[in-house]
Amino acid sequence: MARRTLVRAVAVLGAATLALAGCSSDGDDSTSGTSAGDDGSAAATTVETDCEPQQATAGTTPATGPLKIGTILPETGSLAFLGPPEVAAVRLAVDEINAAGGVLDQPVELFPGDSGDTTTDTANTTVDRHLANGTQVIVGAASSSVSLKVIDKIVSAGVVQFSPANTSDQFVCYPDRGLYFRTAPTDVLQAQALAQLIAEDGAQRVSILALNDPYGTGLAENTVTNLVDAGIPEDQIQKIIYDPNAQSFNAEVDQVVNFGPDAVALIGFEESAKIITRMHEVGIGPSDGTAVFGVDGNMGNALGENVAEGLLDGMAGTTPLTDTGEEFRQRLLGVDPALIDFNYAGESYDAVVVSALAAVQAGSTAGVDIAANINSVTRDGQKCTSYQQCLDLLRTGEDIDYDGATGELSFVDAGEPGVGSYGRLVFGPDNTLTTEDYIVVGE
Repeated sequence: MARRTLVRAVAVLGAATLALAGCSSDGDDSTSGTSAGDDGSAAATTVETDCEPQQATAGTTPATGPLKIGTILPETGSLAFLGPPEVAAVRLAVDEINAAGGVLDQPVELFPGDSGDTTTDTANTTVDRHLANGTQVIVGAASSSVSLKVIDKIVSAGVVQFSPANTSDQFVCYPDRGLYFRTAPTDVLQAQALAQLIAEDGAQRVSILALNDPYGTGLAENTVTNLVDAGIPEDQIQKIIYDPNAQSFNAEVDQVVNFGPDAVALIGFEESAKIITRMHEVGIGPSDGTAVFGVDGNMGNALGENVAEGLLDGMAGTTPLTDTGEEFRQRLLGVDPALIDFNYAGESYDAVVVSALAAVQAGSTAGVDIAANINSVTRDGQKCTSYQQCLDLLRTGEDIDYDGATGELSFVDAGEPGVGSYGRLVFGPDNTLTTEDYIVVGE
């Protein structure tokens, strides 16, 4: 049975004021690899999160047309491995909402779309199509960098943007008119979970390899802070920021070898396969006995398909994941029998259900009306755990508190969960992942 561990910011890892930046993103910035404390160290992006987030104001005239939901999810690009479970979960949610009678007694209309990544303009093209179709809610993107490319266009149109996978703290105080939401927890919380894994493994000297974008630099900086809080001296932590588009990562791996760590954290995306292959060549890969830890950007079965068999054996890591249970996974497999990963599936499902419930509570499918009701349907009301159950309560005038596939949501004013659940994933000798337990961290 899976074990759940609750970690509060005041507990094992301390209540730190963190340098904030990060995301589930794909980046195309470049820099030379540097180590924390070395001359010329790359500075982490610092993001302001001490603010009063903007809130949407409901309109004066309700819209009573069908709820139209579009998606900008990664069918292509560097995060394409995240696409199938997200797409299947959105489809499942829409199907189940419609089976319960839809929204305002009308079927929800779904318009799927690709986000691509930051190397293309796919997301902008998809958003343009959704806006032309009159969508009121756009689910996505998975990548924070992609979301930042389209958020202004979406919210300026009075449309809700609801990401199931953005984790960058850049969105906390973003001037989004109160129209941006996410079901994924921020990387400040993932850093707590990752640091806990590393510290509990007994590491005393840690190298962190992180790609140079807001996700990589921010998550690396937050992890350093939490490792120090866990009792590892800062001079025993090496931080190397690398260019994810480099042809070779030999120099960065050589820096790790020279530092001589007993644990390595790799914060990256598809380039992680090249890095781990090089680590194995010099004898410090996971299968060579080194404690190697990954994160949501690389802890997927796609990584195992891109390295030689057995190279990932023993590599552990974190990804936003809830114990959704076998019944939910079977419902997803009913939509897409080919699913092998379920990352962000619960978050995608809940983004759709929350949007639909907000529209019902508002009595309107206008984007601003939905946005004005999203936070409230996730907190401070009568508990309900399915669209049908919540819909029945709303029809009787009850205030609801939806706890869905991802469990407790309890959105804060910034339109995001105040609690993050992470799976502790481990690669086996066949380069495939298993989920060993769950860690819940919160403020």
